[in-house]
Amino acid sequence: MEMDIFSAVEKLWLSTGISAITCSQIIMLLVCMLLLWLGIAKKFEPLLLVPIAFGGLLANIPLAGITDPEGFLGIIYEFGINGGLFPIFIFIGVGALTDFGPLIANPKTALLGAAAQFGIFTTLIGALILAKFGFNFSIQDAASIGIIGGADGPTAIYLTSKLSPRLLGAVAVAAYSYMALVPIIQPPIMRLLTTQKERAIVMKQLRPVSRREKIIFPIALLLLCALFLPSAAPLIGAITFGNLLRECMVTDRLSHAAQNEFINIVTMLLGLAVGSKLAADRFLQVETLGILILGAIAFAVGTASGVLLAKFMNLFLKTDKINPLIGAAGVSAVPMSARVVNIMGQKTNRRNFLLMHAMGPNVSGVIGSAVAAGILLALLM
Repeated sequence: MEMDIFSAVEKLWLSTGISAITCSQIIMLLVCMLLLWLGIAKKFEPLLLVPIAFGGLLANIPLAGITDPEGFLGIIYEFGINGGLFPIFIFIGVGALTDFGPLIANPKTALLGAAAQFGIFTTLIGALILAKFGFNFSIQDAASIGIIGGADGPTAIYLTSKLSPRLLGAVAVAAYSYMALVPIIQPPIMRLLTTQKERAIVMKQLRPVSRREKIIFPIALLLLCALFLPSAAPLIGAITFGNLLRECMVTDRLSHAAQNEFINIVTMLLGLAVGSKLAADRFLQVETLGILILGAIAFAVGTASGVLLAKFMNLFLKTDKINPLIGAAGVSAVPMSARVVNIMGQKTNRRNFLLMHAMGPNVSGVIGSAVAAGILLALLM
């Protein structure tokens, strides 16, 4: 009888998480608590950081099996991330929320969004260099790390899930963390690369864009993508579909759903699925530190590239000079980087309203990061 009681107590003890928890799991639980604090108290990308952090908490509960293939996070991950659906669904919502009017009104700002993608390919090379010094990065891993420089979380998740699923947790956390830190990271770079006179440049008001132009633009963009870069068609197709719902003005119910309920539900599930990859045995690797460092470099290079190209373009513009600050909005952190640009411009000149001008390179950056992902998929898949 005593042995039966002893066996029952031992069995009960072994069924508790306390008996099986490891030091690395405790560390990851604390890391996830930190992410929750950043999301809730500091409001750093809370819509995604809170679900990601909570998914990380669930992933590090011993013996629960939540991330196993039959666990609920495992099922969500398999359906939405491994199947590639959640990032595409997010892009539908982003398209429905985005006004392409500023880009259509001033097409040359598309070059600034393209320039910001330079950070992606610079960091790809940097990851390959680190591979020479002991980091276990393949060319596919390097591409997944480099895409962080686009400052586009769904694109980073989509590409990484295709090329390097093992790095998904670190890449996603880095991408969304740096997106949240836009107001901290970008201003010093913008001040360093511009003079006060350049920051004070006032850009003339954008021309009105007709409804016809706004309807034609997403269709034309999709057709160009289909002809020249089919590998980017899923992301470009999703954002153009969402934008067409917005602009055609005959699908208000669908547009409203895409902008609200649809994107909110998918964002919640996406965050939980990404958080499931924050398990201690996958995240606490030396490669994670390299990813965080390279991600910061990618973001900084992308910001600097947009600003420097705007300064270069001004050398050839006799009138209608571009305020170089809007080049920083080429990273596709919509609309946060455009707001940062506007704040920086008004600090120099209170009459300087750059928000709508910055939205041109900002939405161009979203398209540019999707195109960059398509190029990398075409080359490496």
